Amino acid sequence: MDFKHAIVTGASNQIGRFLLPRLEADGFEITAISRQAAINKTWLQIDITKNILPLNSKILFHIAPLSLLPQLLANSNIKRVITFSSTSRFSKTSSSDTKEQQIAAQLTEAETQVIDLCKTQQIAWTIFRPTLIYGCGIDKNVSFIAKFIRRFGFFPIVGNGMGLRQPVHADDLATACIQAYNCSVTINKAYNLSGGQTLIYHEMVEAIFHSLGKKPRIISIPLFVFKILIRSIACLPKFSHLSTAMITRINQNLCFDHTAAYNDFGYQPRTFHP
Repeated sequence: MDFKHAIVTGASNQIGRFLLPRLEADGFEITAISRQAAINKTWLQIDITKNILPLNSKILFHIAPLSLLPQLLANSNIKRVITFSSTSRFSKTSSSDTKEQQIAAQLTEAETQVIDLCKTQQIAWTIFRPTLIYGCGIDKNVSFIAKFIRRFGFFPIVGNGMGLRQPVHADDLATACIQAYNCSVTINKAYNLSGGQTLIYHEMVEAIFHSLGKKPRIISIPLFVFKILIRSIACLPKFSHLSTAMITRINQNLCFDHTAAYNDFGYQPRTFHP
């Protein structure tokens, strides 16, 4: 294999945990960067929000927040970057929650900044926008539902939970990184990466029950009751990510086509197996 060295920022998050072994299998030497303590000699414990990185490689897989990428690229020798945004830049634009609207605006602005900077510095870029990510037990969607079910034995939803979802496994996103790097047609393009199965929210929750060996107990709760519940528990750290807008989206369709990724680099995500 040809010698390749890559830097991976945000290496300890759920995509990074699958990406590192896949990069090694593809012949990469890796410098993994994370705020967590170094695991081995290939890791650097650095908070990239406060420190300048030793970007001594020409290849960067940036899995940390996209908004941090422009400052990393500004004075680097990077020539190829593969990074992640989110389909939230589309789905949260019209949210009733101002914080979610800000998230969508920040993602859109960060994408624009990255693309403009890459054009100026002649950096080949690829941006991935995944849907709902799961796979390591550390996400705030599928894993949150599983933890709630383990603790209480049931799961509450608003209405019938008929909104469509496409959960995408973190390992499929890691695979997409390798595929995109090895395929020049992906240069200077952005792709929506959804999961390999479209299912209604209610079915997704049922699948999580079954994966835990439990009989599904899904309880429909009126929206006004849910709003009261969210407001009362949102002050707790475990539930701080919850919002009324998130709850109302249970019955909204959040589907994104990944045909372009399939056509360009063979992206084929798995069906949903929590």
